[in-house]
Amino acid sequence: MTRAFYVTTPIYYVNGSPHVGHAYTTLACDVLARFMRLDGCDVKFLSGTDEHGQKVERTAEAAGMTPQAFADKVEKEFREMAKAMKATCDDFIRTSEPRHKKGVTKFWERLVENDDLYLGSYSGWYSVTDETFFAEKELINGKAPTGANVEWVEEPSYFFRLSKYQDRLLKFYNDHPDFIAPASRRNEVISFVKQGLIDLSVSRTTFTWGVPVPGDPDHVVYVWLDA
Repeated sequence: MTRAFYVTTPIYYVNGSPHVGHAYTTLACDVLARFMRLDGCDVKFLSGTDEHGQKVERTAEAAGMTPQAFADKVEKEFREMAKAMKATCDDFIRTSEPRHKKGVTKFWERLVENDDLYLGSYSGWYSVTDETFFAEKELINGKAPTGANVEWVEEPSYFFRLSKYQDRLLKFYNDHPDFIAPASRRNEVISFVKQGLIDLSVSRTTFTWGVPVPGDPDHVVYVWLDA
C-alpha cells in the first residue's frame, strides 16, 4: 500500500506582497514534496493564503480597496511566485473561498454539538500587527514584545474549552511518545500543558472581514479556527 504524505507551506497572510521568506518556505516544502514522491509516497502538497482578519481589513481600507479586492490582488502575487518557482503544489487554498468557509462553518457546528464553545467576554491589550492579546506584564514600554502598538479591546467573544482537554492531551503524549519530535520539543510541550491551559477566544465583533459565526452574525470566526 502506497504511503500517504502530506506537506503544506504556511498559508501566507495577504497583508503584503510576497518576499524572500515566503519564497524560502515554498522552496523548502517543494524540495520535501519532490523527495517524498521519489521515495514512492502519495504526496499531497498544499499552499495557499490566509485572507481574513482586522489587519487585512485595515490594510485594504488604507489602500482604498475592499478587503476582498485587496485579497484578490495579493493572492495573485503569491500564485505567481509559486508558478515562477515551479513549485509542484497539488492545491492552493484561499480562506475566502466558498469551500473553506463551508469547512469552517461545519467545524464550528461540530464544536457546538460537542459543547466545546461558550459565549463570554474578553478584554486586554491587542496588537493588530501580531493579531495577539498581551497581558499587562508582557508589554515593554507600552508596546507588544515585538515592538508593535497595542490597543485596549473589550468585546464579547466565543471561547473554545481548551482547558477541558488538558488531561487528555497529557495522557495522549504519554501513550504516544513519538507523536512530537524531537524529544526536547515534546518535553517543552508537555511542560507548557502542565502549567495549565486556558480557554481560547475564537470569535471577534470588532471587525467584519471573516467567516460569520453560524447563528450569530455579529461575530466572525477568529484566525485560531479559521486558518
